[in-house]
Amino acid sequence: MANTSFVGPIRSKNGVELYSVTSSTGVEHNRTVGDWPRDARRWYLEEWFEKRPGINANLDQASTVEVQRTLNQNFEILDGAGNMTSALVTFPADAAGVLATTAGADQDQAIIAPHLDNDGTADTGAITAWSGVQWGTENQVHWETSIRMPAIDNQWVWAGLKLTNVAELATDADQAFFQFGTDADNAGQAFTDFTKWHFVHSIGGTDYISVLPITVAANTNYHLKIKIDSDRKATIYVNGVQYNVTSTSGSTGGTAVTAVQPGVQASKTAALTDNVDFIPYNGIEANAGAAEALNTHFIAMSRMHYE
Repeated sequence: MANTSFVGPIRSKNGVELYSVTSSTGVEHNRTVGDWPRDARRWYLEEWFEKRPGINANLDQASTVEVQRTLNQNFEILDGAGNMTSALVTFPADAAGVLATTAGADQDQAIIAPHLDNDGTADTGAITAWSGVQWGTENQVHWETSIRMPAIDNQWVWAGLKLTNVAELATDADQAFFQFGTDADNAGQAFTDFTKWHFVHSIGGTDYISVLPITVAANTNYHLKIKIDSDRKATIYVNGVQYNVTSTSGSTGGTAVTAVQPGVQASKTAALTDNVDFIPYNGIEANAGAAEALNTHFIAMSRMHYE
């Protein structure tokens, strides 16, 4: 499309989106972050990581402590094994955002999550709106992130909306998240293809695994997006391409899905459980005794002002 000049306001009933096209395949990619223009009926948060997430022990230090002043107050870094340190989250020299690296032992994790502490007040007392405002299934939540892995060798990676920070799909009765694993170690997922992105969603304890036709590669950006509509049904996107979602239940293997073709109605999830409040997590877990790393460029979310 040639450059075009306009006089007066530009009006659109369905918003404005930025697209790019892969010349070799003709595939169109929606590169828009969030909704554009912004919808006055929705509420938006974006985290571009001007400061590094740190472990909670450092975040809770007095503001006179230098390390505390350098850390992100909206997000923290977690590790179920307890080996994570704030120093393991860095600004990488060759990529934007933050690089979270596991401590080096088998089953070590590096999980970016909203700062979940509260200040002890009578209300919710949340320290940040990322955890204080609810991201409920009834709120038409939109979530997205951009991530990359410097290496693909022996790890589990997950990003999306969960109730807990663990990688295992069996833990949360309700969830919607993307996942990739190189083998069945540690996370215990009974996938059959350990090269592809999977989209996992659970509704009241029933699991669904969609196997996307995307082979995960090192040093490749993955823009992941989940949009929950007014019927509590979710649609998914990877690098601006919408993919169908399986309706076949099962906690093993998964069902192959395809990209949505132009002019064809996308398959969505069934209605998610009503009034379930999700937490956004980006995580990586080492499947062997070597450090693994996850680069997160941004996390963005929005919801309707009132359900």
